[in-house]
Order: sequence, then structure tokens, then C-alpha cells
Amino acid sequence: MTDYQTWERRTPRQRFGRYVLILLGLVAAAVSWQLLQIEYSYLGTAPREFMDLVTRMYPPNVGYTGEVIGPMIETVHIAILGTALAILLSVPVSLLGAENTTPNRYSFLLGKFIISASRSVNVIIWALVFVIIFGSGALAGTLAIAVRSIGFCSKLIAEAIEEIDPGQVEAITATGANPIEAAIYGIVPQIKPAFIGVATYRWDINVRASTIIGFVGAGGIGVELNTSINFFAWQQVLTILLAILGIVIISEVVSAYLRRKVR
Repeated sequence: MTDYQTWERRTPRQRFGRYVLILLGLVAAAVSWQLLQIEYSYLGTAPREFMDLVTRMYPPNVGYTGEVIGPMIETVHIAILGTALAILLSVPVSLLGAENTTPNRYSFLLGKFIISASRSVNVIIWALVFVIIFGSGALAGTLAIAVRSIGFCSKLIAEAIEEIDPGQVEAITATGANPIEAAIYGIVPQIKPAFIGVATYRWDINVRASTIIGFVGAGGIGVELNTSINFFAWQQVLTILLAILGIVIISEVVSAYLRRKVR
């Protein structure tokens, strides 16, 4: 009689290691929850406070709509200019951060450092830095959006560059093309869909980010929102929130349309 053995995906040692990791994760989550020192008493009053806020915000101040248009337009301009500047600056950074286009190991490390440094700092922090340097206004907001977006765009574009077919670049180089011409005719056509998709997606993200950087004086609708909150003008706050919702929906539609066009 044949003695068949049951096939198992993992060995007993591997299963034991997985159980230990799961147990450690649960312990870490429990300790973190305990250290947060959450006041559960607020949960009982939260529904009442929420309804009180809704009552004070409704109905929205329709007469305030005219005051919102200008800041909303400025918000969209900040997002557009910030994204355009980020895309422009991310091209050389992505070439440095891609293994198949970087000149040497040190330039590769430099590209990765720029990508990580840009992405590791929140847009609000960048906005605070540029407000200190250039003063409050749209310039600080545009630069904050741009610098924050460089890492995101460069990372995705660099990954697209690393996935290109090197044969096309080699064929163009064999005809006597210099490195710039090889990049224009061998690399750009292959990464064009990814490039446009990244630019569109980042603009969509930056529209949302541009609505909050005004809290630190970096221009846009956030300035009006922060002022209305400070003066407890809750009906104006609701008007601004509805305007923000509208512009975000529009950006979603435009972004989805552009992404479909480049597929």
C-alpha cells in the first residue's frame, strides 16, 4: 500500500514564524492604541456636537459665492503651475534616478536622494518653508506644490524609463545620434503614455493639496476657509467646502478623461 504525503505550502517552521509575526503585530497595535490615551467620553457627545455644527453651517451663505470665485481660480492656477514646474524639474531627476540612464552610481544616489527628500516632507511643511522665505501668497503655494510633487513624478517616470526596450535606444545610437537625440527619439516615445498619465494624476492630487496650503498663508481658497473658521462664520465655511467639492469633482472628470485619451 502506497503511503502518500499531503502537500503543504509552508513548512511547520514557516507557519510558526508567521504566527509569531501576527502575534507581534497584534501586540504592537494594542500597545500603540494604549499609548494614544484616547478619551472615550468624547464618543458619547460626538453625534450631538456634529449635528450642532451641521445646524450652524446650513444653509450655505449663497451671497458669499462671489467672494469664493477669485480664491478658487487662484487655487486652480497654483495647482496647474505647481504641477507644470514639478514635471519640468522631474525630467532630469528621473533620468538620474533610473538605473539605465544615470551616468554613474553617485548620480543614481543623488537622484534617489532628491526623490526621497521631496516625498518625505508634507506639502504643508513645504508651504511653511516657502512662506517664511517668500512671504505669504500664491508664489509660496506654487513652489510648495512643485517641490512636493517632484519626488512623486520622478519616481514613477524613472520606473517607466527602467522598463523601456533598450534595443530602440541602441538602434538610434548606432545611427550616430548623440545622447540627447537618443533620449528624444528612443526613450520619450516609449514613456510618453506613462509621462502624461503621471502628470495628469499629479495635477488631480495637487488640486486637492492647493485647497489646504492656504491654512499657512500659501494662497488659494484655504486662506478664505481658515479666515471663515476663525470668525466662526460656519455658513461661509459650508459655501467654501461646496466650492472645493465642485472643483475636485471637475478635476476628477478632467483627469479621468485625459488618462483615457493616452491609453
